[in-house]
Amino acid sequence: MAFVLSSPAFTEGATLPQAQVYNGMGQSGQNLSPALEWKGAPEGTKSFVITVYDPDAPTGSGWWHWVVANIPASVTSLPEGAGSGKGGLPAGALQVRTDFGVPGYGGAAPPPGPVHHYVFTVHALDVLQLDVTAESSPALVGFMVHHHSLGAASLTAVYGGKAS
Repeated sequence: MAFVLSSPAFTEGATLPQAQVYNGMGQSGQNLSPALEWKGAPEGTKSFVITVYDPDAPTGSGWWHWVVANIPASVTSLPEGAGSGKGGLPAGALQVRTDFGVPGYGGAAPPPGPVHHYVFTVHALDVLQLDVTAESSPALVGFMVHHHSLGAASLTAVYGGKAS
């Protein structure tokens, strides 16, 4: 079975719903992390990390919208709003600082211009947890994920430009 990530909120290549758009920076969304579901994790998976990344942000390094580490291997879904303070993160899971400067989900907020891509990824890891804190950077988490990855599954939505 292939490692697959899906969401009831959107499909691959679809426009991100307003519920998942940031409320600020010129946007008026609900800033709710989407419900996510995954299956087919690689054998030996001990934990998961979820990331949301916009490679199109005009920063020279993209934009990290959400990073959740230390999700137990027994968990295969998160409800809508889990990253937005609405409950639903499993015990032990830890949200780290994003490019908004604080931990938690930050929705799509592209500047006027072309469409942006929002890459939701679940990473399967060979360790029970990463040694990170809420103040850790997405780059540090990414470095650790790189060294402990058993596989990843992604789902990409778009927002902005002509797609919003």
